[in-house]
Amino acid sequence: MLTNPSQIIIRNSDEFAGKNVLIINYESDDLANQCLEVAKQVTALALDFNHHLTLSPHKKSHLRCYFGHQLPDEAANDKFDCVIVYFPKAKPLAEYLFTLAANHLVDEGEILIVGENKGGIKSVAKLLPQFFTPAIKIDNARHCLLYRAFLTQTPPILDINNWVSQYPLSTPQGDIVICNLVGVFSEKKLDQGTELLLSNLAGLSGRTLDFGCGAGVITVALLKQYPQLDIECVDINAMALASCQLTLAANNMQAKVYPSDGFSQVEGAFDSIISNPPFHDGLDSTFAIANDFVKQSAQRLHKNGVWQIVANRHLPYADNIANTFGNVNISAENNKYKVYLQTN
Repeated sequence: MLTNPSQIIIRNSDEFAGKNVLIINYESDDLANQCLEVAKQVTALALDFNHHLTLSPHKKSHLRCYFGHQLPDEAANDKFDCVIVYFPKAKPLAEYLFTLAANHLVDEGEILIVGENKGGIKSVAKLLPQFFTPAIKIDNARHCLLYRAFLTQTPPILDINNWVSQYPLSTPQGDIVICNLVGVFSEKKLDQGTELLLSNLAGLSGRTLDFGCGAGVITVALLKQYPQLDIECVDINAMALASCQLTLAANNMQAKVYPSDGFSQVEGAFDSIISNPPFHDGLDSTFAIANDFVKQSAQRLHKNGVWQIVANRHLPYADNIANTFGNVNISAENNKYKVYLQTN
């Protein structure tokens, strides 16, 4: 089933009939595949790895599917007649996506921008760079808006380093450098939950997983205290993974960084799993994902392995941890957070 933004795109499919189309930041459906009913060829770039996994089974000769913050080398110089951009939830990411789109458009090529009314799409007119014509609203349906513009000037070459905020960060392990790309959450100071976790680390060694690595704060702090760790960093967000790579390089450190939807792309078992889990919104669906994370973590730990996370103290982790590990051990807490420390 198509999401509401995808449905408004399909009802305006005459905009890209017979054209070579690029879709950026698409949602969890097969819109790209359905576009082939009128489009000449479709290339789809997901910034969410789960969305990539949803579409990739449909790939074929006229449908290419990629995951990342930009197209891979094999398609880096490709040009398209039309680029469809899903307006991002993180508004600072919008201008990056528009510039990326412009770098892949033919001269006077068309950009279509779609998004939900509540998601900030109405700010397109202010955010669209000047190398496009002013954005014109062409449809309004299913609580979504669709805008159209055309490329009129040669855009600047997209250099990822121009979209990075680099800053020092004090941690219990010492000062580190963080590289944060647009669209990745960052307070430019250590958040209280991560600080509590890093201030109360268990003794760590061996193969370690940083689950939901974000910009790499926990990984770099761990490597500063335990440089012998063999760390793997996973996240579902392309901008976060790219940020983590940049952060590691800025601190002259190394770790394996790759996308994973939960544990589905993670292989083997670990001596330790560390996380400030990305499950905060309190929705039932989010609790289900969090509970699955706990259960799969236990299955991925070596005997006597260490599992240590920090979570908002009001989130109902305790029962599931007790059911999974046989007990609940809170190694540190304050008025907002709890650090859970379990061994397998």
